[in-house]
Amino acid sequence: MKVKAGEITSVEEILSLNLTVQEPQIVDFILRENLESELILIGQAKGKFGGGARRPFKHTQKKVREGARLKFSYVAVVGNRDGLVGLGRGSSRSSVPARQRAVANAKLNMIRVPRACGSWECGCSGPHSIPAKVEGKCGSVRVTLLPAPKGIKLAINDESKKILELAGVKDVWSKTTGQTRSRTNLANATFDALRNLHLIKYQNEYVESAGVVL
Repeated sequence: MKVKAGEITSVEEILSLNLTVQEPQIVDFILRENLESELILIGQAKGKFGGGARRPFKHTQKKVREGARLKFSYVAVVGNRDGLVGLGRGSSRSSVPARQRAVANAKLNMIRVPRACGSWECGCSGPHSIPAKVEGKCGSVRVTLLPAPKGIKLAINDESKKILELAGVKDVWSKTTGQTRSRTNLANATFDALRNLHLIKYQNEYVESAGVVL
């Protein structure tokens, strides 16, 4: 109702007021054409010799009296490439509803990502990287993100790269440990690292010199 009445005009304002987005249509209405979405490749097709091409869904089977009951799971990431990003998971007995739920849950789980020129090798004061070293975890997976100078681009795996690109981060170093073959945990750990950037306190002098965009 506040969005419809014009009292709230941006997602940043919603996050600053610690309000909860309960309908994905709110994000669609505010961001309109600036919002993009990607699917994380969490599944893998069966190959002839054990390996297979990765695919964006994982399906499981449950044996019931009627036979095998399939369940599809998707992990989606949404963002505007300007500091806003969200990650969500959806599952259903059909593929299309599961994908739609993943995208909708990602819109309900959006965060603001601080950006800056945090690398001592650069000093351009542009918001192309992250302000400081940060770590995220999910299960056994640990993802460490470090500021990188301009031109390095995203030195990280392809699935985590989708999250950083939609968040507006262009240059970063990374280090991963644990069972990184679990792409769901890997994506969640990367998203947790971006969320933890808000837990760091930045001095006013550093905010001005590094061009931190909170």
